[in-house]
Amino acid sequence: MGYEIERKWLVGEIPDDILQKMNSEEFRHTRILQGYLSTDPVVRVRKDGDEYWLTCKGSGALSREELNLPMKEEVFRKLLDKADGSILEKERYRIPDGSGLMIELDIFHGSYEGLIYAEVEFPDEAAAAAYSVPGWFGRELTHEKGWSNASLSLAKPRALC
Repeated sequence: MGYEIERKWLVGEIPDDILQKMNSEEFRHTRILQGYLSTDPVVRVRKDGDEYWLTCKGSGALSREELNLPMKEEVFRKLLDKADGSILEKERYRIPDGSGLMIELDIFHGSYEGLIYAEVEFPDEAAAAAYSVPGWFGRELTHEKGWSNASLSLAKPRALC
């Protein structure tokens, strides 16, 4: 089991230069479909492009344990049918930030159409604390309750901030 060290921000508007690169397919992107079998502890099933994963996450906001196990499509489909709450749909763009880290830009569809998150994973907590946040990132959500994907799956879609 490894650790995930991640910060998350709400994005209001994607800058034109990033948007142009997204539209020209310059950034790697995949369609993600995910559901939660449990939100405490987090047990999630995810289709990411052509890959299928079962993920277990420990507690925490910035840093937590995470275990990802590959699974077959038929197992994913059976487990997705057992998910609690809403199934989340999003497009994930992987955008190099210029410092060696990757921005995962999630553009939600379906129940959360219009919601956009930027997430960055870090090698350690010191790197997370020292990160120079791009100006186009909005309010940080890392430590705010109710903004995790697991929480979104159980909530009624809210007016986007």
